[in-house]
Amino acid sequence: MNEPQTSLERQFSGQIGAEYEMLKLICPASVDMSRRVGETLASRVNKAGQTQQVMELGCGTGITTLSVLAQNPGLQLRSVDNEPTMLNQAREHLSAWLDKGQLSLEEIDALGALRQCASASLDAIVSAYTLHNFPQDYRALVYPEIFRVLKPGGVFINGDRYALDDTIEHTKLIQQEIEAYFDMLMKMNRADLLEKWIVHLFSDESPDHVMRLQPALDAFNAAGFNPVEHRFHDGINRLLLAHKPLI
Repeated sequence: MNEPQTSLERQFSGQIGAEYEMLKLICPASVDMSRRVGETLASRVNKAGQTQQVMELGCGTGITTLSVLAQNPGLQLRSVDNEPTMLNQAREHLSAWLDKGQLSLEEIDALGALRQCASASLDAIVSAYTLHNFPQDYRALVYPEIFRVLKPGGVFINGDRYALDDTIEHTKLIQQEIEAYFDMLMKMNRADLLEKWIVHLFSDESPDHVMRLQPALDAFNAAGFNPVEHRFHDGINRLLLAHKPLI
């Protein structure tokens, strides 16, 4: 029997990571999701003025990080990523918050960062387009760690790619996504970047990585989350809120 995977390969260390900002053009839904993650967290800000302790899993170049910080001035955010290429860009984009001490950026994988945290120590954990990159066995270890480190009443806000349980409909959506990649990047004469994104998409859709909706909901429930809310969905893009019960 294989041991669960406890470390991650670096999927964005090359050209995709260096030019990750191009994702805003080829997949505008990702930018909208980042806005929604920050907005959703803002709706849950502690009204008593107490500083919220929040972790972001997989900050990338800082697209979602910026949305979270801009819409939530009263929090302390620890953002982690295992890709130095991406983190270097995030440090440039978010220098104002780093200088204020409101944000810390750390090169560490999600599971490693969570395991450093004391139980019931965080008010919220946020993420956008990160968990779907995890291998299935690694992801299975992340869910209970998220639950453990959240305070009672805390929430995990995740905007991500959730494969439809209807595989025929899901395949149609992926075909449309690929067509959009071709349309945008070939017009820009960027066949080199198109190749990298198509290869990455094959990884996303592989049996070892694909994050289907119902198994994901089952994993949240098994970890102890209740309820799990659907706040938004558009095709494969979905915003979920997993609540840790107060008792």
